[in-house]
Amino acid sequence: MKQHTTIAIATAAWTLLASACASNGTAGPTSAAVSPSLAATTTLTSSAATTATTSSATAESTSSNPPTTPNPTAAPVPSTAPAIVDKIEVPDGGSYAPQVDPARFTHAIDNPYLPFLPGMKWTYQATNENGDQETTTVEVLPDTRTVMGVAATVVHDLVQVGGKTSEDTHDWYAQDDDGNVWYMGEDTTAYDPDGSTSKEGSWEAGVHGALPGIVMAATPTVTGTGYRQEYLRGSAEDMAIVVAFGGDQQVGSDTYSDVVTTEEWSPLDPAITERKSYAPGVGVITEDIVRGGSEHVELVDFTPPS
Repeated sequence: MKQHTTIAIATAAWTLLASACASNGTAGPTSAAVSPSLAATTTLTSSAATTATTSSATAESTSSNPPTTPNPTAAPVPSTAPAIVDKIEVPDGGSYAPQVDPARFTHAIDNPYLPFLPGMKWTYQATNENGDQETTTVEVLPDTRTVMGVAATVVHDLVQVGGKTSEDTHDWYAQDDDGNVWYMGEDTTAYDPDGSTSKEGSWEAGVHGALPGIVMAATPTVTGTGYRQEYLRGSAEDMAIVVAFGGDQQVGSDTYSDVVTTEEWSPLDPAITERKSYAPGVGVITEDIVRGGSEHVELVDFTPPS
C-alpha cells in the first residue's frame, strides 16, 4: 500500500466540482496551493455504469475552461455499491505539471481520511498469492525530508512475508493548507528470496522528471472524475478515483462509519484494479485487488498519535 506497496501520488482536477460551485453561486476551488495548469481531468471506463455518472452537459460546460483543484469545502456525495474500474484515462496530453508552493505546505498531516501524525502506527495482515502470511507495518516517524522545498513527513512501511522482510520503504507525504495530502516520493528496497535487492519503484518529486500528486483530497467526493497520485513516466503512474462515500464497514471486530472508498489503476499494470477503504481518524482500513487478482489486506492493529 502506498501506505503499503502501491501508494503513490497524483493531482486532482475536479472540473465537475468547479461547475457545481459555479451553478449554485458558492465559492469554487482555489488555486492557491497548485497552479490550474497542473490539473488533469480524468475519464473513467468502468465495468458498471453506476460509477460513470458524469453528465455530458456538465462536461461540455467545463471543457473550455482550465481544470481546477479540489474544493476542500465541497460537501461529500453519499454513494454505495462502487463499480470496478477497468481503466482511468487522463487526457492531459503529457502536460501534467503541478506547481508546488512550499509556503502553502505549513500544516501537519491531519486530513481525517489519511492522517500521518508522529507516533501513529498501523499493522495490516494478508495472505498473498502463494498462500504465505504477509504483515505490513506502517509507522509515522518524527523525521522529515525536504522535497521540492516542502518539509515532507516520513512514513516507514515494512512488509514481511513468513517473518522475513520482503520490502522496506520510506514514503514522503505532505499536506497543503487546503487539507489535500500529497505523495512526494519514496525510497524503497525489495528483498528477493535469493538474497538480491532492488530499488525499483523509488522516486522523488522534482528529480529526473518525477512529479507529485494527491493521494487524499481535503474533502473526498464522488464526482466520476479521477486524479493522478504520482507521475514518473514509465515508473510511477498510479491514478485513483473516489467511488463511494458514506456507509459502514466492518473489519474484524471493529465497525467503521463514513467510510471513503477509492479504486486505483495504472497504465503500467493495466490488468489490475485495487480498491481501498478509508475510515475517518484512522486512514486505510482495507485493500483489495478486485480485478486481476484476489489479495485482501485488512487492518488488525492501530496506534493513535503520541
